[in-house]
Amino acid sequence: MIRKKILLLGDFSVGKTSLVKRYVDGAFDDKYLTTIGVKISKKLVEIDGVKCELLIWDVEGSTPSKKISLGYYRGASGAIFVTDITRKETLDNLQEHKDVFLSENPDAHYVTAYNKADMLSEIDRDSIVLEDDVFLTSAKDNKNVEELFIELVKKMIR
Repeated sequence: MIRKKILLLGDFSVGKTSLVKRYVDGAFDDKYLTTIGVKISKKLVEIDGVKCELLIWDVEGSTPSKKISLGYYRGASGAIFVTDITRKETLDNLQEHKDVFLSENPDAHYVTAYNKADMLSEIDRDSIVLEDDVFLTSAKDNKNVEELFIELVKKMIR
């Protein structure tokens, strides 16, 4: 069995904790709880015949003016960058999150979650153009949550 450290990174209140809770526990809670520091969850998965223990680090939200400790980034095999699709500033800050992570982990893999898709109208959802490795997700509706994590694990074990 191999172990992989995955970080969930993004601004405050984009749904990182909700995505982890949905993926690991199969649950959703719409009460907002601020993550302080990091919360680590474990999940055992088997993908393409490879057994993996995922150590999922739900890292507190950060913004350009409020940075997190670079110590959290060390040893990560992958990251999920999370934005709130209803808040443009979280999309604007996405590249900075990627740049900082990749400066510490240049060989790591990542995927991106445009989260809270349940809050968009059908017309808005249909108008979004997604690039490779970008998923329109909803922890509330369980939309593309499993697919998001599976794609990242597949990239890490190749």
